[in-house]
Amino acid sequence: MVRKIRVLMAKAGLDGHDRGAKVIARAFRDAGMEVIYTGLHQRPEQIVAAAVQEAVDVVALSILSGAHLSICRKVLAGLAQAGAGDILVLVGGTILEEEVPQLQEMGVSAVFPPGSPLEAGVEFLRSRFTEPVKA
Repeated sequence: MVRKIRVLMAKAGLDGHDRGAKVIARAFRDAGMEVIYTGLHQRPEQIVAAAVQEAVDVVALSILSGAHLSICRKVLAGLAQAGAGDILVLVGGTILEEEVPQLQEMGVSAVFPPGSPLEAGVEFLRSRFTEPVKA
């Protein structure tokens, strides 16, 4: 039996705008992935707990507040502490191109700055999960 890629879509920090996160969540769902959306104003600890509880393959963070370096660092550390360091972490939002290498160095699997095509995240996940995920 093959199961769908499980994605936790998280809106971290003080961001009060989640339209983009919902659009991306729908794109993942329409591509056949299972999406769990945490809602607004999630703390890194809440994101990690939800990722572990839901046994997701991917955490997709949407961050518009400019706090992406701090939030990603905390989420990645929390996942590692929870024994879930194998969960891929994606981040999109208001991210400067010059910050992308920093995010990748800390362990973020993919970064989608402003202007990234909607399909970019779907294509990235499909390329990472070329083998069917066994249930």
